[in-house]
Amino acid sequence: MPAQPSPVTTVPPRIKRLRAGVRTPGDAAVLGAEERRHDERFEGADLSHADLSDITFERCDLVGLSLHQADLRAATFSESRLERIDAPVLSAPRSVWHDVVLDGSRIGSAELYESGWRSVELVDCKLGYVNLRGATIRDLRLTRCTVDELDLTNAQATRVAFEDTSVDHLVLASAGLVHVDLRGAVLRRITSIERLAGATVSPAQLVDLAPLFAAELGIRVEG
Repeated sequence: MPAQPSPVTTVPPRIKRLRAGVRTPGDAAVLGAEERRHDERFEGADLSHADLSDITFERCDLVGLSLHQADLRAATFSESRLERIDAPVLSAPRSVWHDVVLDGSRIGSAELYESGWRSVELVDCKLGYVNLRGATIRDLRLTRCTVDELDLTNAQATRVAFEDTSVDHLVLASAGLVHVDLRGAVLRRITSIERLAGATVSPAQLVDLAPLFAAELGIRVEG
C-alpha cells in the first residue's frame, strides 16, 4: 500500500524572544529624522507631529510615548519593545518591524502600508483601523487585542496567529495567506472571503462563516 501523505498542519508564528539588556536613559526630545539609536530607553515623552522619518531603534525600549501623527515613514524598529504607546493616528508607512513587542498600546488609525514585519507580537492592544495594504508579514501573533478593521489588501502574510483577539472587519482583497491561524479570533465581517485560502479556522467558525460563503458563491439558503 502506498504511503499516505502527511496531513498539512498549521505552522505557528516563530516569535523570537527579546533579550534582556541594559538600556541607557535617552532624551526623546532630541530625536530626529534619520537617526540611529540603540540600547536606549525613551519614556513618557510627547512626540506628536515629530519628524522621525527613517529613524532606527535597535534594542530600545519605548515606553509611554505619544506618537500622534509623528512622521515614522521608513522607520526601523529592531529587537525593541514598545509599551503603552498612544497614537490616535500612527503614520509609519514603509516601516520595518523585526523582533518587536508592542504591548498595552492604543492606536486609532495605523498607517502601515507597504511595511515589513518579521517576528512581531502585539499584546493587550486596542487598535482601530490597521492599514497593512501591500505589507509583507512573517511571524506575527496578536494576543488579547481588539481590532476594528484589519486591512490586508495586497499583503502577503505568513505564519500569523490570533489568540483571544477580536477583529470586527477583516479585509483580504488580493491578499496571500500562508499558515494564518484564525482559530483564536472572533471575526464579525470579512471582505473578499474567497482569499481565505491558506487560513485555518475552527469548526465553529466555519459554521459562523457559512452565510458569508453562501453569499460569495451566490447560494440561496431557504428553510
